[in-house]
Amino acid sequence: MNYILAIFLPPLSILLTGRPFVAVLTFLIWVPALIFSGGLTHPMFILLAWILIFQTREDRRDRRHRP
Repeated sequence: MNYILAIFLPPLSILLTGRPFVAVLTFLIWVPALIFSGGLTHPMFILLAWILIFQTREDRRDRRHRP
């Protein structure tokens, strides 16, 4: 579900992964980038959100399977 949210609102998706500082910083860059580029930079933020979501899931999986 978080991957779908990342398509529409990448900063909110990053916030839900537990990275508030990165989410705020992304939001402050994302809004002007959308306005000035006309949406051309939006895929970059989607990719960033997907990477952070994947990384968070991998970290949780590693912590759970450690002896």
